[in-house]
Amino acid sequence: MTYRVCFVCTGNICRSPMAESVFRAHVERAGLGDLVEVDSAGTGGWHEGDGADERTVAVLEANGYESDHAARRFQASWFSRLDLVIALDTGHLDALRRLAARPEDAGKVRLLRSYDPAAGDDLDVPDPYYGHLDGFEECLEMVEAASPGLLAAVREHVEGRAA
Repeated sequence: MTYRVCFVCTGNICRSPMAESVFRAHVERAGLGDLVEVDSAGTGGWHEGDGADERTVAVLEANGYESDHAARRFQASWFSRLDLVIALDTGHLDALRRLAARPEDAGKVRLLRSYDPAAGDDLDVPDPYYGHLDGFEECLEMVEAASPGLLAAVREHVEGRAA
């Protein structure tokens, strides 16, 4: 059975497609590509159908990640097919939990940086959209720092299902 993870930010053109690409690479390197499905969405639909922001693409490609993406808006109905919904900041966390019709669905929503033991109390990945390239590079660093912890949690669930 496939374990499904969806990353969510505001417009699905900066942070969440970056997290999707990075985490998919971690999943593939771990040999879990056949067991884990990774995608992303936004809380809003302003950019639906658009590719990732060119700065997101530039930072991903400069660091060896693939970046094939079309933005879409998160739908409440998706909770039934998803195992884990990863919010990129507390605003997304709150919005997603409000969308959840059932407590079990709200319980699927987690902050990405909660998987980074060095993150401290600030668990938001700042939105780089209105800034410069360095904000996208900082975003990538935060995503990369949280990915091993997230992978460990996902691996635990996947291996638990296989048992």
